[in-house]
Amino acid sequence: MSFEYFIGSRYLRAKQKETFISLITLLSIAGVTVGVMALIVVIAVMAGFESDLRSRILGVESHVVIMRHGGSLYEYRRISDQVEDTDGVEAATPFIYTQVMLRSSSNLSGAVLRGIDPKSADKVIKILEIGVLQDLIKTHDRENKQASVPGIILGKELARNLGVAKGDAVYLISSRGMISPMGHIPVMKRFEVIGVFESGLYEYDGSLAYIHLYQAQKVLRMADSVTGIEARVNDIYDAKNVAEKIVATLGFPYWAKDWMQMNRNLFSALKLEKTVMFIILALIVLVAAFNIASTLIMMVMGKTKDIAILKAMGAQDGSIRKIFIFKGMVIGSVGTTLGVCLGFILCKLLEKYKFIELPGDVYYISTLPVRLEFLDVFIIATAAMVICFVATIYPAHQASKLNPVEAIRYG
Repeated sequence: MSFEYFIGSRYLRAKQKETFISLITLLSIAGVTVGVMALIVVIAVMAGFESDLRSRILGVESHVVIMRHGGSLYEYRRISDQVEDTDGVEAATPFIYTQVMLRSSSNLSGAVLRGIDPKSADKVIKILEIGVLQDLIKTHDRENKQASVPGIILGKELARNLGVAKGDAVYLISSRGMISPMGHIPVMKRFEVIGVFESGLYEYDGSLAYIHLYQAQKVLRMADSVTGIEARVNDIYDAKNVAEKIVATLGFPYWAKDWMQMNRNLFSALKLEKTVMFIILALIVLVAAFNIASTLIMMVMGKTKDIAILKAMGAQDGSIRKIFIFKGMVIGSVGTTLGVCLGFILCKLLEKYKFIELPGDVYYISTLPVRLEFLDVFIIATAAMVICFVATIYPAHQASKLNPVEAIRYG
């Protein structure tokens, strides 16, 4: 061990008369520990919120949407096959998207109508159960043979607003009607509620309704065309590159948009919030760093004679700086290590026991989601160590600049 680290380790063990400095050292360690622990827990909870929200959104929405400039997409079967053949695409399905009114016997509500192909939709839209999609196929086949009522799948909140349950009837009203001598007449068609889905997000549960693709074409008078193609990719973070490949294959007038572009505002806001929380909570570590600086300054004042003797014996300025930087970094290292350990333990407890409950009428989840990522922990620990290192620079520099003659004369 070099003499700088040997002396620095001796200074860490405070003597009886230096109890006050020792107390400040403990407070500095505690400050760094609390700051790092709070940062890890808060960032892990925010990462959990983001991950849970992303999984819920991608349970309803597809990873990539392919549409055509200027109108509907007619050769959708061929295009869907081309999309599925693209490297990185897991599955593809056609869809129709429009806004309609839904009327029940007791209420009226606006809705976003999506016409889907039940045979391929389950590979892309994960929120819909296979059993419900099978019922959608059965009601469609039954209508063709027996002129019975086709089926519709409603979001949980939309069904509640309409006051309907499975088996009840609703009327779909679309502005795409026909022109008559009386003027424009909107189209109205009766549907039977065959299922209710719940995504956990009010925006979807309160507005979405699914019907068979053929029924949507019939109601909206779209002939054999669709709004676009939805695709699911193998790697969600590679969706942008896959979308570019699809556009390159299909060419103009087709265009594609990935899930990150469709939800850019939401995820940008979450990222900004996470960054701001990191900066705010890092101030706790900064306050602890001021304590480290105060401890070292007081120690420099108390060790003036020691520093003078060391310099008189030939110690260089760099060696004196090393002694005090070593002590400050030991304080920072101990605090950071304890903070990381306590933060990890608290995150695991939150993840396993879920003892913090959230009000269901405010949040879409009942407990705090936790997602501890190694990169976040590494960044937090590194930031804490950098802050602690910066706090040691001024006291160490002042110690190295002491004049040994003056210090011995007046010490």
